[in-house]
Amino acid sequence: MLYMFLADGFEEVEAIATLDVIRRAKIDIETVGVGSKNITGAHGVTVRCDIDTDEATFTGLDGVILPGGMPGTKNLLADDHVNKAIDFCYSQGKLVSAICAAPMILGVKGLLKGKEATCFPGFEGDLEGAIISEKYYVTDGNIITARGMGSAINFGLEIVKYFKDEATANELKATLQYS
Repeated sequence: MLYMFLADGFEEVEAIATLDVIRRAKIDIETVGVGSKNITGAHGVTVRCDIDTDEATFTGLDGVILPGGMPGTKNLLADDHVNKAIDFCYSQGKLVSAICAAPMILGVKGLLKGKEATCFPGFEGDLEGAIISEKYYVTDGNIITARGMGSAINFGLEIVKYFKDEATANELKATLQYS
């Protein structure tokens, strides 16, 4: 099971495109609303999450996904439930992934030391200890990071590749008519 945490002010396309790609690959994922099931994105789109943070458990948790956006990223960083899930996954060698501004959360927590990572331009200073990449998406071990909204489909495909394989990700990419 994957958890995609959504907090008020999340970047809608990063969340929904990534979620859609992962669900098309038939990977078990739930959206988790920080403090509520109804979460409003940075551009006024309200999403009803599958569960809220009070319902989230670590049983069967294989990874976390953190969409960016502002103030969504700051709201994720401020939430104890989100931090506990990140710490659990990181300590267990499970997937920890973030896109846009959200890789800053991993940097601030010290999880990117010696890891190649990318983020939305301007947040590089928060990727403490990371080897900063100019790529649009990067996988380094159990950490996947991506630059922003335009990278959301590739970010989702990297997560599919992580849990399935490259052939599955490529087949899915072809069905999306995505080049």
